Parts: sequence; structure tokens; C-alpha cells
Amino acid sequence: MLQPVPLRLSQRNRASEAQMLRTLNTFAVDLMSIPSVDDLFWYVAQNVVGKLGFVDCVIYQSNEMQTELTQVAAWGEKNPYGRNIINPLIIPFGRGITGQVAQSRQPIIVDDLLSDVDYIADTEPARSEICVPLISAGRIAGVIDSEHPDIAAFDERELEILSTVAAMTSAKLDLLAETERSQRRYEDLVITHTQLTRETKNRKSLEAKLFESRKQEAIGRLAGRFAHEFNNLLTVISGNIELLQLDAPEVGGHNTLHDARMASARGEQLIRDMLAFAQKTRLVPETADLNALVSAFCFECEDSLGRQVDQNLAAGLWPVSVDRSALENMLLALILNGIEAMPDDGIFEIKTENIFYTLTDGRNSPADLTPGRYVRLSVTDQGVGISPDLLTQIFDPFFTTKTVGEGTGLGLSMVLGVMRQSGGTVAVRSEVGQGTTFDLYFPAASGVNEFVT
Repeated sequence: MLQPVPLRLSQRNRASEAQMLRTLNTFAVDLMSIPSVDDLFWYVAQNVVGKLGFVDCVIYQSNEMQTELTQVAAWGEKNPYGRNIINPLIIPFGRGITGQVAQSRQPIIVDDLLSDVDYIADTEPARSEICVPLISAGRIAGVIDSEHPDIAAFDERELEILSTVAAMTSAKLDLLAETERSQRRYEDLVITHTQLTRETKNRKSLEAKLFESRKQEAIGRLAGRFAHEFNNLLTVISGNIELLQLDAPEVGGHNTLHDARMASARGEQLIRDMLAFAQKTRLVPETADLNALVSAFCFECEDSLGRQVDQNLAAGLWPVSVDRSALENMLLALILNGIEAMPDDGIFEIKTENIFYTLTDGRNSPADLTPGRYVRLSVTDQGVGISPDLLTQIFDPFFTTKTVGEGTGLGLSMVLGVMRQSGGTVAVRSEVGQGTTFDLYFPAASGVNEFVT
């Protein structure tokens, strides 16, 4: 039977009052630097209870369900293995003296264990026992237990000492739990901040793309209307020039009219480029093997422009629906830009490959590309590259780095307009001093057999 705590002197040698105060004072100071629950339990067992005159000490920790205790630290003959517990004892709540302390949350002193029906005998039975609960945040965190080979070895003084140790230990458990909660809150805040930052960047990126899309759409509408109106004027001008050439009697007059005719033709080409950018060009697409078209263009390019073009053409390329004339104009515009960027007669590379684009590939593909099958045609030069501040402007109509009279700035705008009108798009990758690559994405034709090349 459990006995009430008797008010009598201890029957064993007690630690001196000075030693007890020094131990508790040291414990109070060291508490702040103990980093974990495991370190705390071992410190209490070995450096506190062990120095307060107790023969042994066993500390049990409760599980989250508050149903059982597990031995986690010990000092004395019951633990000759340092900070290792071999086959830790597990005690259900309510079983034995230790389990009753966990269940009742009240300390217990047993004078004679052999006469107590709740005593669970060890390999070396003790005669008396003292147990105090560890209570943290209103829950049983564990139990501190000590046994003694003598009968009635513990009294009110030992209970007061061990209860003080338990209270200090419980306070540290509260602090460690709050520290862990604070760390989790901090980590959650970091995650939330990171997500918010990413979402903010994505939103700003989407806003920038939306602005760019609306700008291009507005410019395209303006360019289309202007091109139609100006084309009507050029038609009248060109027709009258032809009539004047028939009636002009003098050679000088013919030369003047010829210059006017050339300027009119240049204006007509300008109109075609503007219509291409505005996606108003009358394309005549046909299902074709892009490799064959590229090979034919490269042959003519090397013959007429005197530039070497390396071809890296993928086998089994999907067929595409493309306007042959528009494709040649786009490739020519990209090659001419590359020639101006390669004063030392560098080499071009044209590469083709099949691309299956999904939403998860968004970071590595153009933003305006819809999921599906594409044939990517890449034109790479070894030129000076394009600076980052110009990359966002190169597709704007009439943007050019050339002097007045040397270019219209509509070459890349035409490429972008034709590709979008064809259901694809164009992207650029460039690094100053390393060259530039333009990637043209052609939607793969559906419902046809694949070409094998």
C-alpha cells in the first residue's frame, strides 16, 4: 500500500545544505543553455539528482497520447552505459508506482516496496522509492523516480528537493516547447514570405507580359490600318509613275521616274512588313517538311550571300503547316541581322527539333506558347550579341540600331507577326560577346503522317 509522506529525519546520509544549494544554483544557471529535451533529461539525471545524494535516478518521458512512459535517462547502477539506455523500460499509465504518479499527477513516497502490491520488482529489488511528476503545459511530460536499498529512506526533505528539481525541469520543458513553436512559426513565416515573394514576382512578370501583349496589339492595329491606307496611296503613285514612264521623252526624265519607281517599291515592301507584323499578311500555308525547306534555303543562302550555314536537322521531324515564301523571308531577315552582327565572317547554325511543350515547361519556353507539339527552328550566329536592355525592344516595329536610311527596323517585327499568325511564336536568347539564337516555334501539323528524314 502507498503510505503518506512521514515527517521524520532521513535514514541515509544527506547532502549538505551548501552542496544542495550549489547544485540547484548551477542547475538554474545551466538551464538557459541546455539545447534540447534529451540533453535536459540526461543533465537532470546525472548532474542534478546524482549530486543531491540520491542513490539512483530514472527519468521517464510520456508519449503524445498520454498513455505510457518510456525510460529516457538514468543515473547510478541501473545505467552503466553513459548516455545509452539498453532496452528502455516502458510503463503504461496507471501501472506500478511510476504509472500511478503519471495518472494521478501526485508525488509518491513508498517506505517499503516489498509490502506494496503495486511494486514492479527489478533485477535488484529496492526497499523504498520516491516519484515526482513532470508537468508541462498542463500535460504529464514525464516522471522522475529514485529508489533506495533501505527501508524508509525518503522523507519530506527529499520530496521537497526532488519536487524543486521537477518544477525547474518542467519550466525548461515549457521554454523548449515555446522555442520549438517559435521556430516553427518563423519557418512558416519564411515559407509564406518566400511564396509571397514568388507570387509577387510572377504577378509582376504577368503584368509586364500583359502590358507588352496589349502594346503589341495596339501597335499592330495601328500599323495595319496605316499600312492599308498607305498602300492605297502607293498604288496610285505607282500607277501614275508607270504612265509617266511611257510618256517621258527624255532620258533624264526616265532616270527620275526610275528612282521614284524604286522608292515606291521600297514603300510597298515596307507595307508588306508592316502587315506581317500586324498579322494581316495573306499567308498560304501548306503541310511541309521543314528540314527540306531549310536545306533549300541554306543552299541558296551560301551561294548568294557567301556565308557558311551549318545544318543540325533532327531526324523524324514532325511536319508543319507553313507559308514557304514567309519562311524564306523570315530566315533571310535573321541571316541578314546575323551578318551585320558578325563582322569577322562567323558561321551560322540552323537547328531543327521536335518539342512537346507542357505547362510545367513554362520557365524554359515562351510565355505566349500554348501546350502542344511544336517544331523548333533555331538560328544561331556568332556575333556580338544583344544587350539585356535591348532584348525587350528588338521586336518593336521600326526599332533599329542602324543610322537613318540604313534600315526600317521591321525585320524582326515581321518575323514575330508571321509566327504568331501561323499559331506559333519566336523567342530570343543572347549573351553579349557570345552570339544570339532566335527560336521559331511552328505548331506541328495534325492528322498527317510524320516525315522521316
